[in-house]
Parts: sequence; C-alpha cells; structure tokens
Amino acid sequence: MNTATKLGGFGVGLAAVFAAALGLGNATAAPESAPATPPVHGGHVQSTLPADADVHLPAGLQVTQDGYRLTPLSRELSTGAPRAFRFRIAGPGGRPVTEYVTSHDKDLHLIVVRRDLSGFQHVHPRLAADGTWSIPLAVPAAGQYRVFADFRPAGLAEGLTLGADVPAPGEYRPVAMPAAARSTSVDGYTVTLTGDLTAGRSSTLTLSVSKDGRPVTDLQPYLGAYGHLVALRDGDLAYLHVHPGGAPGDGRTKAGPEIVFHAEVPSAGAYRLYLDFQHAGKVRTAEFTVLTNGLSAAPAATAATTAQPSESPAHDADGHTHD
Repeated sequence: MNTATKLGGFGVGLAAVFAAALGLGNATAAPESAPATPPVHGGHVQSTLPADADVHLPAGLQVTQDGYRLTPLSRELSTGAPRAFRFRIAGPGGRPVTEYVTSHDKDLHLIVVRRDLSGFQHVHPRLAADGTWSIPLAVPAAGQYRVFADFRPAGLAEGLTLGADVPAPGEYRPVAMPAAARSTSVDGYTVTLTGDLTAGRSSTLTLSVSKDGRPVTDLQPYLGAYGHLVALRDGDLAYLHVHPGGAPGDGRTKAGPEIVFHAEVPSAGAYRLYLDFQHAGKVRTAEFTVLTNGLSAAPAATAATTAQPSESPAHDADGHTHD
C-alpha cells in the first residue's frame, strides 16, 4: 500500500533514514486559505538537516508530500456522540483529488489515534463529488489526536500517507503506554506475537489468534486479507501499514490461526502495534507494545505517565465494521 511498508507478498520496501527532529510529527494542516506551498517539514520545528541532505522521512510525519496536502475541514473531534469528521486531499495544482486507486477494497484508509497511542481507530470515510471525505466519528477522551490518510491518487505510481493533528476539546489525561508483552486479549480472543523487530531490517512477525484456548482456524477475509497491521513509533508516531503475505482464496493462505507479516521499522525504539482481524462477523483490534532488539524498557518519558487508560469506543459504534 504505502512505500513506508514492506509487504511479504508484494515486495514493497521501506527505505527510511530518520535524521530529523521528532517535532516534525507535530505538523498540522493549515486552513484552506493558507498558502498552497508550506515549508516541507511543517513549519513548527526547524530541521537540523543540511539543505542538500537526501532524506526520506517515514510515512505520516508530514501534512504535505510530493505536492499533495491533507487539509482537515473539521477543527475538532467529538468525545460524545459521533459527528461528521471532514477533510480533503489537494493535489499538486491545489485542486481536491477526486480519483483514487483502490487498495484493499478501499480508496482511502483513515487511522485516528491520540498522541499517547491510545484510542486507535481504523475507519473508511466516504468521498463526495467535490473531493470532500466524511465519516461520523467520536473519540474516547479529550486530547490531541493524529489523523493519518493512507491513499494512492490516480496516476501516482506509489501511495502516500499524510498526517495532521486534530484536537478533541476537554481535560487531557495522558495514558501510559502498556509494557511490552507477547500476548494480549480482546473480546475473549487471545492474540500471541512471535518474532522481533530489528531496526533497518525486514522482520517477520507472526500473530496467532485463539479463543477459549482453541486456535481460530476460520478467520474471515477483511479488506482482502486475514489481518491488517498498523505500527506507530512512540514519540513521533511514524507510521507503517503492513499487510500479510498471501490472500484469502489463493489456495495456500490458511484462515488462521497464524497471520504472518514482514515489516521493517526505520529506527530503534518502542512501537505500538494494532492488528485488525475479523471473526464471527465482527472486526476486532488487538494491541501490542513492541521494543526493537537491544531495547529492554519503554522510554522513560512514556513510562512516567500514570493516568489510567480510557475506554476505547466500541468498534460497532465508530464505524469499524466499514460498510
């Protein structure tokens, strides 16, 4: 899907050199009346790179890339009843993009997550004729959220992931990122992780799904695969969207319990993984904290937050079933 991912089945590689300040991830979309050509790195933090440096940033850290720009039209997110969240993607000429290449059954994937890596949602908005994307959306708690638009415009050889910050008004109580663990539970399912992330090198991650102690061997296809994996780097939320090798119905890919991914992360550190899988007609998200090889504990700044996590909204309520 995105050039920042390395897919086992599709052979797409990530070539990322992370040398810019972490503050680049704070770049936010400007109002529609803002200049069409903002600073490449968002304007909030001056890069320390030399002017002639050849650097390819990880996906999601920029609001604009290759002439394309993400502009949120909604200035805030709702923490109560879902309200329409609207945004546009403008092309190199400044006009809204209205034609896209479908990838995994959708023209655009929207990821929403609070900057402390809680409240994750993977949803699919609808596109209007004028290029406006819209979806009813609510987030579980107040705070600053990062929205990622993962898409490929028609005529572009590769996909893009653009990111912008959008606030949810109210009292902000940060949530500590959970400790690294090899298994997690969601709605009675247990998902176990095998494999390790190694910075700058392809890593094989196997996620096994079980329920009530029994392997799940009848996972259902969801968006053209048995699982979708998003990885976000702690600190700046550098973005990876990884799909497993193989596909349902290809005669060799089993419907569980194992889902195998090949991913390459750009740097050492702590990452939060979010696995979407479908079983018994419902999409669920299993979440992990993973440390790259050689790292034994989560960063102190993250571990120091002590507020209790907030409840995430039910997937049925936030559009996660993706009609």
